Amino acid sequence: MSRRGGRTYEIFVAARFEAAHHLVGDFGSATRPHGHTYRMEAIVRGERLRNDETLCDIGELRPAVEGLAASLHYRDLGEVPALAGVNTTAEAVARRCWEKLAPSLRGRGLDSSLTVSIRESADVYAAREDPLV
Repeated sequence: MSRRGGRTYEIFVAARFEAAHHLVGDFGSATRPHGHTYRMEAIVRGERLRNDETLCDIGELRPAVEGLAASLHYRDLGEVPALAGVNTTAEAVARRCWEKLAPSLRGRGLDSSLTVSIRESADVYAAREDPLV
């Protein structure tokens, strides 16, 4: 968990949602409508703590992650406006969830990165990680 030889702190929040989708292209049976019990994981990493000894307020991150998961719960991902016209791969869902969570974390003096992982099962996930600065 160390970057550039320094300390790295990390906070983690997860939420689950049930959703349907289908893939477009050469994906075999995944091109038929099917569903997953998704697990969305958000990880904020940074090298410096704030004056209150926190990297980021989990009390603010948790409801943001839970609210985003709730907005996808029992939905067809292809019918969610932010994903309309997108091949709803786990990578695309991770990208869109990152884009929804990142703005609320920017501009808080964080020297951090945000990783959003979308797990379709215990064995399969896709993630996006980018700096927040």
